[in-house]
Amino acid sequence: MAPPLLLLSDITLTLGGKPLLDRAQFGVSPGERLCLVGRNGSGKSTLLRIAAGELQADSGTRFLQPGTTLRYLPQEPDLSGFATTLDYVRAGLGPNDAEHRAPALLNELGLDGSEDPRRLSGGEARRAALARALAPSPDLLLLDEPTNHLDMPAIEWLERELRSLRSAIVMISHDRRLLETLSRSVVWLDRGVTRRLDQGFARFESWREEVLEQEERDLHKLDRQIAREEDWMRYGVTARRKRNVRRVGELAALRQARREANSASQTLKLDASAAGTSGKLVAVLEGVSKQYDGRPIVSNLDLRVLRGDRLGIVGANGAGKTTLLKLLTGQEQADSGEIQLGASLSAVTLDQQRRTLDDTATLADTLTGGGGDMVQVGDEKRHVIGYMKDFLFRPEQARTPVGVLSGGERARLMLACAMARPSNLLVLDEPTNDLDLETLDLLQDMLAAYPGTVLLVSHDRDFLDRVATSVIASRGVGQWIEYAGGYSDMVAQGGSLAGGAQEGIRGDAEPAKRKAASAPQPAKPAPRKMSFKDKHALEQLPAQMEAGEKEIARLRKRLDDPELYGRDPAGFTRATEALARAEEAQAALEERWLELEMMREAAEG
Repeated sequence: MAPPLLLLSDITLTLGGKPLLDRAQFGVSPGERLCLVGRNGSGKSTLLRIAAGELQADSGTRFLQPGTTLRYLPQEPDLSGFATTLDYVRAGLGPNDAEHRAPALLNELGLDGSEDPRRLSGGEARRAALARALAPSPDLLLLDEPTNHLDMPAIEWLERELRSLRSAIVMISHDRRLLETLSRSVVWLDRGVTRRLDQGFARFESWREEVLEQEERDLHKLDRQIAREEDWMRYGVTARRKRNVRRVGELAALRQARREANSASQTLKLDASAAGTSGKLVAVLEGVSKQYDGRPIVSNLDLRVLRGDRLGIVGANGAGKTTLLKLLTGQEQADSGEIQLGASLSAVTLDQQRRTLDDTATLADTLTGGGGDMVQVGDEKRHVIGYMKDFLFRPEQARTPVGVLSGGERARLMLACAMARPSNLLVLDEPTNDLDLETLDLLQDMLAAYPGTVLLVSHDRDFLDRVATSVIASRGVGQWIEYAGGYSDMVAQGGSLAGGAQEGIRGDAEPAKRKAASAPQPAKPAPRKMSFKDKHALEQLPAQMEAGEKEIARLRKRLDDPELYGRDPAGFTRATEALARAEEAQAALEERWLELEMMREAAEG
């Protein structure tokens, strides 16, 4: 087996008097794909910073193989000090790296390299940082939440790009689909301790349950031992005094272990307060159109949302997802067409920007509205400390200002506020941002049991598959199409998002508006009739795509062999390059098939 590129051993770090990392360790071999998972606040990002050499641990060793090129993508990239995004990306290149990779990757990610870093949106800054990390094709790539601020086309592009790399990868992400596709090993950071599973993320959750069940059995044995010690304390015969003192100390240690186990096993409780039943029809849109600055956002849309539906809204950034959400809830008026909202609607909105949070207010005041120590949860009142514990906040955080909370804690606070209010319509705009995998599981279970209707905007493909009963997808130029089922069902039905990787990646709504205002938009070409050549190609493409899928599956199976790189480095390189070419060709075939199929549908009326 090849020696590791990076090895962390017995890493210990204490923050605020409490151990965050307790003898944590992991190693990364050439070409390995490893994901680092754990709850928000468990220390994943801190451990990755130590791995990147940006943070010094209290104790332990970090070994990086001499000559290894390493690139690190932090959660919050710093682009200050650079005149343009191209300068920022080029600064990450080594002396032997190809210069053309910097502008090429920026172009792939929807940037031209001339952007001023001070004026970038969160999504644009993230894409520039991705280009900087990927451009050198490093031996080892450390990625902290690489999908943050990215829309679905950008996430799918990133997934394809990472799969084509020869680099070893260590990644933190809440995107299950990305982890399942890329990972071959999992390191679970829990209560400062690391556990490793040398299988992909798809196996992780069942393995985690097995570990937790074993811990439960160990706790049961610990309870019995505590009972025996307490019995000895009450009724045991007096022995030598030193032995008595030792037994008292052992009992105190056992009780402390039990308290820590209880604290560690605390789980998040999500339970939405239900209002009265709404009408059967929640929202009806007939011929609805909406434009901004002459740009179509919604064009002639007919849509019905019934009580109990879980409607997922998907599309590239700037496609108009939030605008469609506001039309469905009556917050925006249509330019034309008719919108009818159902009777007895009681809506609660979870805003992706979290603008409703006051950074100067304390956590307790945010939950109680500043009115004492009780939280109104539906028809009952609960003490704020008890309600905070349901969302994994500690009692001492009650007087903590909201402004100092982490992204994950702010997300949980928004959920706590939303779940306390009675509703029969939940409006969730990017609810999965900054949530760890366990909280996502619980949110999914809550939504499954929620008796009302859910409108959901999300870029998380796995979450949409688990929650949505139907998906409405942007097809560009204001066109929206509804599909039954989740995101995978949409893809299976031939659905896709507007534009290819570059067009979909182009960015957030505001940059899109700036570009639209500064440059005239080309007129949309009129549809043309299908030629004999087009019809013949449409008939042949399904067989070609099937053959391409088989070739891709064959190459992936070969690359799944963990010993391939060590046994045959040249063969590994050839297989990786062949896979990248096959996937690119398959994408072109699928795009051509979709274009011809749309032409056929238009020709048939």
